[in-house]
Amino acid sequence: MFDIFLLAAILLSVLVVMLESVKTFPDWVHNLLVVLEWVFTIIFSAEYLLRLYSVRNRAKYAASFFGIIDLVSILPTYLSLFMGGAQSLMIVRILRLLRVFRIFKLTGLMDQGNHIVSALRDSRHKISIFLYAVILSTIVFGSVMYFVEGGVNDGFDSIPRSIYWCIVTITTVGYGDISPITPMGQFLASMLMIIGYSIIAVPTGIITSQMMKKTPENITTQVCPHCTREGHEADAEFCKFCGGHLRND
Repeated sequence: MFDIFLLAAILLSVLVVMLESVKTFPDWVHNLLVVLEWVFTIIFSAEYLLRLYSVRNRAKYAASFFGIIDLVSILPTYLSLFMGGAQSLMIVRILRLLRVFRIFKLTGLMDQGNHIVSALRDSRHKISIFLYAVILSTIVFGSVMYFVEGGVNDGFDSIPRSIYWCIVTITTVGYGDISPITPMGQFLASMLMIIGYSIIAVPTGIITSQMMKKTPENITTQVCPHCTREGHEADAEFCKFCGGHLRND
């Protein structure tokens, strides 16, 4: 029940931060939002200190992902006393909603999430090589476009600007702030646009093929009371990370 109350408080605190940025509200509304902001900060501060008090390994919790998020979510309000505008950084509190997977024991979603993370991790070498090739291609195309368009087009006034245009074009973003005007430049731009579609498809195919090879593990949201890490099998008795007993009894 406390965790469910905590989720509701996180949502309300994020809403308060967003509404506080609206300048058209009257002064009394802004004053009320500031009071609510401090109320939520005090609640989250007390909760963070209680978690530090109750966990067996305080250093592990403080250095864990949720521990860092819990701390960062309360610091902006205190920093706002010395730095104006720092309270807007409290929007990071939305990351605390990731606790919903643990609170409601959504093991199916946890399995799929770990499945995606594992596929991304196993594909990192292939994607790194692919990105390296893309970077080299943008440098080459950008340099060529500077040679072709530099003398007649003010937009391509340097190689870095030409590389910027190449990145915008190859990713199919197309801001339109720079565009070639010579026939050769337009031909190269057309070639780059066609290449851009294939570039989008390659990393997608790499990750998809890696995901097809993976079989989600039968894990639970059981948290080790010693190292506070998740990802244990359903029948596990001991933590596979630190070796501590998973059952308090």
